[in-house]
Amino acid sequence: MRNKFFLVFVLIFFLAQSAFAMTGREIMEKSDDLPEADTAASKVLMLIHKGGRVLEKEFIMQMKQFENDEDKALIAFIRPTQIKLLTHSHKGRDDDQWLRLSSGRVKRIASSSKDKPFVNSHFYYEDLTSVDIDDYEYKLIGEEEAVGEPCYKVEGVKVVGEKVYDKVIFYPRKSDYFVNRVDFYKDGEFHKFLENYHVKKIDGILTPHKAVMELADGNGKTELILKGIKYNIDIDSVKFKKEALR
Repeated sequence: MRNKFFLVFVLIFFLAQSAFAMTGREIMEKSDDLPEADTAASKVLMLIHKGGRVLEKEFIMQMKQFENDEDKALIAFIRPTQIKLLTHSHKGRDDDQWLRLSSGRVKRIASSSKDKPFVNSHFYYEDLTSVDIDDYEYKLIGEEEAVGEPCYKVEGVKVVGEKVYDKVIFYPRKSDYFVNRVDFYKDGEFHKFLENYHVKKIDGILTPHKAVMELADGNGKTELILKGIKYNIDIDSVKFKKEALR
């Protein structure tokens, strides 16, 4: 009994040391390795809270992964406007984005405009692109509870492409490495944060049913509420061509 107890103690100590010894990069790699879909189509309610008023919008988002670690996403509003945003995410360089206005005119979003609000929300164009793990350098800076769950605290500094934020801090859950929260620092100050709520598995994929982007000073936030989602369905690649925006 004594030997068994000692063995268990050593095992627990070893596991604790192993977890502590993980680097920020290793933690984010585990997060990056979580199951994901080849395609997705979702309906989302957007609630923009500003100055005591709430502006309500609704959109359909479609996403598809392509070769060479490239994925493309199309956000198409169904009310109150007909605005569309097409994003082509690339590995090792800045993403491409095009905005189709209600008038039908299509304009390219310049890299210098990636820190501008999207449809008057608290999301920037930069926030609507994919995070490529190799675009950042990571540092484990501690552990902290986020959205009610124990998380690792990993600092990320973008080293590839245009840098909108000085740094971001990711909070991957200890239980499964799903990122529960992200803090954004801009111009040397804590600027805003994103939190994921009601995370459930759908077809084996961890899916937040609500995401909230809130200003650090509490003077505004935007909620994204998932109204429905389907994974790994057939989506015509033509939908993600710039020419299809017109």
